[in-house]
Amino acid sequence: MGQFYWNPETYLELMHSEVPDYERLQDEVARACAVPPVPPVPVRAMLELGTGTGQTAGRVLRVHPDAELIGIDASREMLDVARGALPAERATLTLGRLEDALPPGPFELVFSALAVHHLDGPAKAALFERVAAVLPADGRFVLGDVVVPVDPADVVTPIDDGHDKPSSLADQLGWLEAAGFTAAVAWAHRDLAVIVGDRAA
Repeated sequence: MGQFYWNPETYLELMHSEVPDYERLQDEVARACAVPPVPPVPVRAMLELGTGTGQTAGRVLRVHPDAELIGIDASREMLDVARGALPAERATLTLGRLEDALPPGPFELVFSALAVHHLDGPAKAALFERVAAVLPADGRFVLGDVVVPVDPADVVTPIDDGHDKPSSLADQLGWLEAAGFTAAVAWAHRDLAVIVGDRAA
């Protein structure tokens, strides 16, 4: 699935074809973004890592109607499509790679869908530390992505060996905990999962 996101015209069709549970993953990411930590923190500022065409952002903006979003993506073409799909008064979209420094925030919510698996293990761990640094106490990080399942029979998403670098749930939960999160799996099915990391108070 490594090259899909560079072609905004065919992105959604290809994602539905190659990721059978794509819509369910999107819904579960939005659901995880809707459930506040305890105690609840009003969400006013959000950061999305890998905005693509705005599929996830649109859902999460509806969940938090009073919040504004900063979205980053490495593809100018994808961001051009997202700008047409998202409310301009609430969404600021900018070019950026996941390896780059993050906008300073603070953000009560950081989320990402189907983007972080492009990083290898050490880069994921480093990203989780940078996410923790832009979240206040009780802020939340929601990650929906392809993972390496325990049972190899659960691998259903095509992987480009040169571009896709999924990790196991256990590894990602460990890296989140090391970065200062209380982390848990909110939803998992075959080789897809949604992980929630709440920033310790």
